[in-house]
Amino acid sequence: MERIRWSVDQVDPGPDERIMEIGCGGGTAAALVCERLVTGSLTAIDRSLTAVRRTLARNAPFVEAGRLTVRQAPFTFDGVGELGGFAKIFSINVNLFWTSPAVEEMDLLRRLLVPGGTMFACWGRGPTPGRSDEIAARTAARFASGGFQTSVASSAGLQCVRAMSV
Repeated sequence: MERIRWSVDQVDPGPDERIMEIGCGGGTAAALVCERLVTGSLTAIDRSLTAVRRTLARNAPFVEAGRLTVRQAPFTFDGVGELGGFAKIFSINVNLFWTSPAVEEMDLLRRLLVPGGTMFACWGRGPTPGRSDEIAARTAARFASGGFQTSVASSAGLQCVRAMSV
């Protein structure tokens, strides 16, 4: 839970922002984000129907209030390409951006984010010393080559690559 709280703190959801979560899992981060929203909204996606059901069950009041939309969808143009206008997009422990060049996903991010919007790719450090630092450097480089301005935040075994659209 501390990893998720720290990651949501990195995202720092504003009360009126439109945000997307990639890989919402059981909905813990969605709840933390929605608690901070007033007029803003969160669109949470996951490929897993089980994860979507868990997120919906955990966050029913936020869905009813119109602050949360949950979709079973992959992070692809076919899955979410019709959406857009997000100030922030985030993922927690989703390896999409560090296991492959993610060229199509970078294009999709640019399409979904407003100018100056930011992607936050966050994760906890693994058991191998230095490995997470290598992953952070590789991930930041991939975002930079995709046309984003990047920075890396680290704290107590947690990391987050911030990639701002320019």
